[in-house]
Amino acid sequence: MLLFAASATWARSATKVAGGTSASSSSSSSATPTTTAPTTASGAAVTGGATSETPAAGGAQPQKRHAAPITARTSSLVYKGPIYEKTATGQIVPYVAPPPAGTARGATGGSYADLAADAKPELLVPGVTARYVKGLAAAPMSAPEDVQQIIWAGNQLIGLPYIYGGGHASFVSPGYDCSGSVSFALHGADLIAAPMDSSEFMGWGEHGVGQWVTIFSNPEHAYMTVAGLRLDTSPADDPSDREGPRWRPLRPENAGFVKRHPIDL
Repeated sequence: MLLFAASATWARSATKVAGGTSASSSSSSSATPTTTAPTTASGAAVTGGATSETPAAGGAQPQKRHAAPITARTSSLVYKGPIYEKTATGQIVPYVAPPPAGTARGATGGSYADLAADAKPELLVPGVTARYVKGLAAAPMSAPEDVQQIIWAGNQLIGLPYIYGGGHASFVSPGYDCSGSVSFALHGADLIAAPMDSSEFMGWGEHGVGQWVTIFSNPEHAYMTVAGLRLDTSPADDPSDREGPRWRPLRPENAGFVKRHPIDL
């Protein structure tokens, strides 16, 4: 079994915890697609992002705050823009995709890590939208640090299997279920101190769609959208049709789920 080592680095005291009610957890679910959505500047058709207006001083026109989309009518995750990586020393450098696992590093020797490796690169892209890069999510440079940490924590789950109840006895697990995956990603940003099940998420945080992060939950399933990507164990509305914790396209709609979001996100 592939034990997850990297979560120990996130075992910090949580300072932004909100409560909920306790109940049972996880199974896959699906919703009926819809087909209406506006188109963003990047060409992706999206809907459902929350917006609000903040009054400006002196009678100026109010400005709309950022709102990440929560639905999309296309399942395409193609991205061809620049990709960067945050190094262990905090430097931002251009990301060079590794060759297939097991390929030697030329004269220096050694092997590149693949998606099954314990540690994944902390990828970044310009703008406010997370991007799908060879199975991992690249965090938007303009997003708050907590959002970036959620994305990078979610990346650590990629390659692990779906296990019912996985990630609930401890954040460290050989596999994760739906709410276990959401819990792990939120814990990566110190937003929760202990794993939560899908029913608990129905009363956690703040009600409604978030600016960057939205959690969708009911008594049987939970998943989340983060800056325009979906972290979910269910293959619903995902052409890959693969189970387990993965970054997936946004769904056409999210019917049947309570919407919650972390405070201030």
